[in-house]
Amino acid sequence: MFDIDTPPARSKRGDVSRPDDAPRRVPRALSNQEKAAVVVRLLLNEGADIPLEALPEDLQACLIKQMGSMGLVDRVTLDAVAEEFAEALEGIGLSFPHGLAGALSAMDGKINPTTAARLRREAGVRQMGDPWQRLRALPPEELAEIAEAESTEVAAVMLSKLDTTKAAALLGKLPGPVARRITYAISQTGKVTPEAVDRIGWSLAAQIDARPIQAFADRPEKRVGNILNQSPQTTRDQVMSALDEEDAAFAVSVRKMLFTFADIPRRVATRDVPAIIRVAEPNKLAVALAAATEGDEAAVAEFLLSNMSARMADNLRDEIRERGKIKRTDGESAMTALVAGIRTLEEEGALKLLDIDEEES
Repeated sequence: MFDIDTPPARSKRGDVSRPDDAPRRVPRALSNQEKAAVVVRLLLNEGADIPLEALPEDLQACLIKQMGSMGLVDRVTLDAVAEEFAEALEGIGLSFPHGLAGALSAMDGKINPTTAARLRREAGVRQMGDPWQRLRALPPEELAEIAEAESTEVAAVMLSKLDTTKAAALLGKLPGPVARRITYAISQTGKVTPEAVDRIGWSLAAQIDARPIQAFADRPEKRVGNILNQSPQTTRDQVMSALDEEDAAFAVSVRKMLFTFADIPRRVATRDVPAIIRVAEPNKLAVALAAATEGDEAAVAEFLLSNMSARMADNLRDEIRERGKIKRTDGESAMTALVAGIRTLEEEGALKLLDIDEEES
């Protein structure tokens, strides 16, 4: 690496002559690959976390082979390479991804999904990156569909690659016998090679790429549930009765999406009531509570009044008595507005609704 047995090379500064045993005064001429190996080695020595796994496999292999052949590099050459690298970084104004696949990944979520899918099909490219990272981003419902469609062994590998929270949620979406078979199959994955795991990951990711673009982001039961949440109770009851007759399984799924005024005591934690009261419009809150005089609705009013400050509860009770009987349409409108406010708090992360299944269990 020091070229002790060869004559000194001509540099931009002119000819340099030195004895064979004299220290080097000019940097050694290196190829771009050699410079890349020097920079990577220098950064690793300094403790930098370089995401080399993001590079294409052929570039990773090329880098490793080059580093294996470098041997020693003198300090003058090292300093020159580091300086050149720093100058190159300072001169960069903007960096674009390489190739159509990289561009599509960079624009993911920013362009029309249909356009992205068409460009991907026309170019014959797949999404880049770690396939398992993409799979981990899927909701448990979609992962459960994949697990049920695949063999038990493949599903066990997929379950092992998920974080524990997502894996537990996935198992909860599977039928009991299927979940037990997949869980047991994990015990048989001890000798699975990294190459096999990669192949499984890319195979599952390819299935994701091959799926047709969905016109709606939300699942059917969620869309119906959101509509019924904003509907009058009479309409909601009629629709759910019809769904029970037409498709009982779908009706059960829709009911899990419903969150109505009557659901507040079992879906809202008592500690979140003050936050709900703060964002509620005072006039509509009073109308909603004044209209809640019977059955489950009366229980909602008592739940809210019991978990707010005593002074505010007393003021609301006085206002409710003064208002007297409320028209049903006005009461339902105020209740819907209160439910919408709770949904907004949930979307903003200010509160989390309790899970119905957990409450029932």
